Amino acid sequence: MAGTLSAHADNTTKVMKLAQKGARIVKVMCEKEKLPSPDGTLEVLMEKIKASKACAPLSKSKREAVAVYLQNGNVSVHTEHIHVPSDAKCPVCGMFVAKYPKWVATMKVDGKTHYFDGVKDMMKYYIFDGNFPYDRSHIEQMEVSDYYTLEAIPAKEAFYVVDPDVYGPMGHELVPFKKEESAKTFMAEHHGKKIVKFDEITAHMVMALDGIEQ
Repeated sequence: MAGTLSAHADNTTKVMKLAQKGARIVKVMCEKEKLPSPDGTLEVLMEKIKASKACAPLSKSKREAVAVYLQNGNVSVHTEHIHVPSDAKCPVCGMFVAKYPKWVATMKVDGKTHYFDGVKDMMKYYIFDGNFPYDRSHIEQMEVSDYYTLEAIPAKEAFYVVDPDVYGPMGHELVPFKKEESAKTFMAEHHGKKIVKFDEITAHMVMALDGIEQ
């Protein structure tokens, strides 16, 4: 598991660096308004960039950087992440959340912040009121971490890829993204089942991620 998490961190760093490189290329070598919409896989978008002739002739590596920039925006290393106390435990599974910064989600209820080691556990805490009794109307804030950038984003605004072949600390997951285009690319590359918004996540969907059919 540690090796997998390290690989995820390396991938995030690569995406951030490529997006920043792409932003510089677009500024100097492209007519931004002529660039294509960031739909489809990375490879498809690279071909669309070439066909659009919005840029001066670009090498394959530069087209890749521009494609990543279009999919993720000008990602900054100063993006606001969720900061987790070292002693914070997930109220659902009891794991120390700080070990898994890529997957962290939070919920603030009556002034107290709860930290979760993945969206799946946060949704269990939100949906299953019999197991976790508290007043849902007292929820003040819910945030999740964008898979590519680690940016803290409002849980109700995110796009979630359901059950891809990338696993979180607790196995099968709902993987969050700030942008729908990023979610579509990730789903295509990692065989996700579908993309849903927060209000479309059901108890059945959450339990199915643990292999439990209701």
